[in-house]
Amino acid sequence: MKDNDSAIVSSRVAVVPATDLTPGPWASLGPAWRGSILAGLGVLSFSGSFPATVFAMRGFDPYLVAIGRAAVAAVAALALLLVARVPLLPPRTQLRSYLVIVAGVVFGFPLFSGLALDAGASASHAAVVIGLLPAATAACAVLRGGERPRPLFWVSCALGAVAITAFTLSRGGDHATGADLLLVGALGSAAVGYTEGGRLARETSGWRVISHALVVAAPLTVPATVVLALSTEPRPGAASLAGFAYVGVVSMFLGFIPWYAGLATGGIARAGQTQLAQPLLTLLWAWLLLGERFGPATVAAALAVLVCVALTQRARS
Repeated sequence: MKDNDSAIVSSRVAVVPATDLTPGPWASLGPAWRGSILAGLGVLSFSGSFPATVFAMRGFDPYLVAIGRAAVAAVAALALLLVARVPLLPPRTQLRSYLVIVAGVVFGFPLFSGLALDAGASASHAAVVIGLLPAATAACAVLRGGERPRPLFWVSCALGAVAITAFTLSRGGDHATGADLLLVGALGSAAVGYTEGGRLARETSGWRVISHALVVAAPLTVPATVVLALSTEPRPGAASLAGFAYVGVVSMFLGFIPWYAGLATGGIARAGQTQLAQPLLTLLWAWLLLGERFGPATVAAALAVLVCVALTQRARS
């Protein structure tokens, strides 16, 4: 019996390969790179927001799109919280931070950006204006998040902002329009909301941060959506429904899960610089999905932004 028992124990030990005790490729990456990869997934999700909003507004009122997307996302967030069996509301001590997130990314950014697109801004033009968002997020991180990036970070951030600004003005006749001012409002709203969400994600997982924010906002977004749906004249079609579903499920909810996790892991200022690539991705979707055209200046801006992204990855916070 002892020989048999020894054989059984030996066989059980043998089935555990030595490689199981070594860290995988993901664990071998440093926090900065892990944060950048996660944030990049969020950027990829957000890059389709403007084209999707354009499609959605072909069948729905701009205000309905801006508020309704948060109501749709709140349903998904509520379902996830119920399945995970976690409290539906955040701790009271964090409520002020969640209200900041709600004001910034649940109401501010969707409303300002949607009205800008309705006022005549193209998806590609909106993309390059919002391309200043990484710089704004970095500034908020310094003021609110307590981060102090090194000089190389700020130099590359400034170069990216200058390149995007020059590109925007060259396409807008060397002056800012009313739509541009609305986009600046969207820019500031998102920067504040991203920073506050990134701070909370250091203590709470990213999916819980955005889920709680959406649930906190639900008493306003759900009734407002019902009122807007009844008081406007929706003309839903396949494209508008698909666009509305995208901004509600992906832009407003799923994209924030890796985004906030990335900001918490890699640092708000540094991981946020991955968003310098968002204008390029949005330009690609605007060309493929909306047929928007752009010239050599876009290529020059693309190269400048890519260089700045590479430089920010070399900076240490």
